[in-house]
Amino acid sequence: MKKLIQGIFLLSILAFLLPSSASAQCKGFAKKICKMELSPYLHDGNYHAAILTEGEEAELYKTFYSDQEYRIAICGSDALPEIHFEVIDANKNVLYSNKDNNYARIWDFRLDSSQQLKIAIKVLAVHDNPVEAESGCVAIMFGFREK
Repeated sequence: MKKLIQGIFLLSILAFLLPSSASAQCKGFAKKICKMELSPYLHDGNYHAAILTEGEEAELYKTFYSDQEYRIAICGSDALPEIHFEVIDANKNVLYSNKDNNYARIWDFRLDSSQQLKIAIKVLAVHDNPVEAESGCVAIMFGFREK
């Protein structure tokens, strides 16, 4: 009985630690690999990264200011298929979709007025069988040009 309780305790600790370990590795991927995609723009200092599987979606809201040049860079693990991303305003207008640009992973832009935008990303599904679906780190990075 004592060994059973110890085993359950050990498994619960591992279950708690593994997601944070994977998340930390994903953040490291964003820092090492994805941050370079922002050059020559300056990184805003935030790392937005998560492990996604084919077919999964994620959203992020961010405020952008007028008369500032920005770059959004989407970066994913090599094993992942194409990543679709859209930038959507408060009125649900799609300002940009990389689907229209051969799934480009970078978009440079400037806004006429400050606003909060939604960045929606989706890892495209290429496998019909969920067992074969790939998972990997996906990062959204933001940069700006110094005035």
